[in-house]
Amino acid sequence: MLSGLLFSGCGFKSTPTEVYRVKLEVWGILDSDAYTGLFAEYRKINPYVGEINYRKLPIETYKEDLLNALAAGNGPDIFMLRNAWRGAFEDKIVPMPNSAGTEKLYRDSFVDVVASDFIKDGKIYAAPLSVDSLALYYNKDLFNAAGIANPPATWEELLGDVRKLNRINQFGVIDQSAIALGTSKNINRSTDVLTVLMFQMGSDMNQTQGSARIADENSRKALEFYTQFANISSGFYSWNPRLHYSIDAFYENTLGMMINYSWKYAEIKQKNAKLNFGTAPLPQFSGTTPVNFPNYWGFAVAENKMTEVDPSAPAGVPAPDLKKQNYLRVHEAWQLINYMTLPHPDKTITLQNGITGMTKSFSLSFDPAKKYLETTNQPAARRDLIEWQKNNVILAPFATGNLIAKNWYQGNPEAVETIFSEMIDSVNNKQQGAYEALNAAANRVNLVGY
Repeated sequence: MLSGLLFSGCGFKSTPTEVYRVKLEVWGILDSDAYTGLFAEYRKINPYVGEINYRKLPIETYKEDLLNALAAGNGPDIFMLRNAWRGAFEDKIVPMPNSAGTEKLYRDSFVDVVASDFIKDGKIYAAPLSVDSLALYYNKDLFNAAGIANPPATWEELLGDVRKLNRINQFGVIDQSAIALGTSKNINRSTDVLTVLMFQMGSDMNQTQGSARIADENSRKALEFYTQFANISSGFYSWNPRLHYSIDAFYENTLGMMINYSWKYAEIKQKNAKLNFGTAPLPQFSGTTPVNFPNYWGFAVAENKMTEVDPSAPAGVPAPDLKKQNYLRVHEAWQLINYMTLPHPDKTITLQNGITGMTKSFSLSFDPAKKYLETTNQPAARRDLIEWQKNNVILAPFATGNLIAKNWYQGNPEAVETIFSEMIDSVNNKQQGAYEALNAAANRVNLVGY
């Protein structure tokens, strides 16, 4: 919503034809505390933004609620977009205008995977405050008791630790598991772990003429490596579908290692404050190029938004027409996103009047992205802030993992996750061999709208 208002002392020359005020609505899945300080600071420096309202939606229905609202034209101006959703939302997003920034600045500022996820044909669809990638959680007490001094840096080292950490009784029951790998449903983010193993083994997985390439020799090796941990005949058997959910087993002190994202750290601490555990970089295969896998959110600007003139606009001051009104809404929405996410050298930001193009620089009292990361304890998306987080004993493995994160395009990521989960089950249940399961999964992935 916009209204015609005059400003004085704000640094911009104001006339009745160039003044406006935009009200922005932001939707996301996090508590509003993460954004309160950022929005308050921004409203102080930008005379053309009035209210910034944040609405938190339940993550379980977030995508459906968002799609329905955008289709009806009554959604938000800005919304959190999962990195795997760009394809489903491309026609609902206004890409970053050329006046808001350059592709070079974007690529130089963020880790590489951000550009591969959110840039298409030179258009920037979203920008993140944080990127999260996988790391190794390990139980220090169980490691100490087994005589293991350090967490494994490679998968080869991890396999050696499995035999030291496993406790399997005379009846074949796993009383203590070395690592939660091998199954699907009782391992949190199991399909993400399989995906990163496929990348580490050398699978390409990107589209070729609109088809997913996941049924190759490297993918077969990855699937067999993953499922061996749930194979009772394997020398590295350490997990099965009857064990507790991986998160629960870890905080219950019966699991030596698991692979997950940084957001699970606080949950584990909350459930067992006395648990002595740490985080370490995701293991890699010796002699190969290191790869990680991301799961994160960016901020995008909605294309379809019903607009109306503010009835409280002062008499005699012309309000923008609806076309101009929407243009100014998009302009100010992207200025807010760039304020939050991009680096600001010397703590200075330059803002532009959406009508005249006049610019003015303002001093910032803090780096918005850094303040956000300090508030939420999340790993950084920006390269300069990863350098800052390298000394953080908890976040360092996740932040540095972002530098080597790699993703692949999925037209329907929720369906792909189900397909990969059922592929794991089919191998574990010996319904299919690894290669047959991958072929079947590839066909299904392409059918659901790759």
